[in-house]
Amino acid sequence: MILNTLSLVNYKNFEQQNFEFDAKINCFVGANGVGKTNALDAIYHLSFGKSYFNPIASQNIKHNEDFFVVDGIFDKNDKTEKVVVSLKRGQKKMIKRNGKAYEKFSDHIGLIPLVIISPADRDLIIEGSETRRKFIDSVISQSDKVYLSNLINYNKILSQRNALLKYFALNNTFNVQTLDVYNEQLHTYGSEIYKTRDEFLNTFIPIFKARYKAISNDNEEVNLNYKSDLFDDDLKSLLAKNINKDKALHYTSVGIHKDDLNFEIETYPIKKFGSQGQQKSFLIALKLAQFDFIKEQNGVTPLLLLDDIFDKLDENRVAQIISLVDNEDFGQLFISDTHAERTEHVIKQIHQSYKIFKL
Repeated sequence: MILNTLSLVNYKNFEQQNFEFDAKINCFVGANGVGKTNALDAIYHLSFGKSYFNPIASQNIKHNEDFFVVDGIFDKNDKTEKVVVSLKRGQKKMIKRNGKAYEKFSDHIGLIPLVIISPADRDLIIEGSETRRKFIDSVISQSDKVYLSNLINYNKILSQRNALLKYFALNNTFNVQTLDVYNEQLHTYGSEIYKTRDEFLNTFIPIFKARYKAISNDNEEVNLNYKSDLFDDDLKSLLAKNINKDKALHYTSVGIHKDDLNFEIETYPIKKFGSQGQQKSFLIALKLAQFDFIKEQNGVTPLLLLDDIFDKLDENRVAQIISLVDNEDFGQLFISDTHAERTEHVIKQIHQSYKIFKL
């Protein structure tokens, strides 16, 4: 997978910008605030149809403008793919592939496999379980359309069940038969999602551990621990057992929407017991394992985006990571950094073509 060109109009702080990329390494350099991360985020937008950093779509439009357009031309399996993402204020976002608009954005997921490593990834450690579930979902969904469809259906039914529980509370009424219809559907989709997540993690965890071992010089033992309500019982039974609790709370208190992933170092939570360097290495290993998994599943080498790669890592560790990228048949790489000289010094140590874009 290669991104050849990127064109931005009114995207974040870009008025109009065009890039032509090297097939291997591309570096965006410049002071803070000039748009390095925004350029990487535009590439992410072409893959996922949304920003990695700002979920509110309209806030990605440049101030005092009415729209944005992000346009990318890719080479994939000897075929050219043109992807355009556009948004006009007050209207729905549009994603086009080779001139044809998608009816469902979910149909686009997986076309442009991509992994981003960013300081914002620290949210995976410090934020709540939803952030970690989204990580699992984003990895699996890039290569499993059935999983993505099940997930969309589950969340839709969950929202309807929660709305019904609130309706019952407001109207001082209750109809268990109506609720059972939703329970049955949640059980059907939720069981499949749980099974897929469990199988995914059985494959993914050894890849992650191997990556961490390479990055940390085998200094510590790390692990990912999957937590799910469905370990204890099937979802239909759990929903029945927790009906009084759900009535009191006015929302669904059990299910795969409560799943979590514990991040551990030497059997302790890395959030409390890991240094900043260990946490950063943990997250990079997590994302490189994501890269390996997607490449294996898709048969296509994902794009790899490294945002502010020197953040909390010394130059030797960065050089080690860049050399991993060089030695192990990675594809196209995009890097952002505040120091052009530092970036170029590290890049020159490996024998790949590169371009540096000073913003």
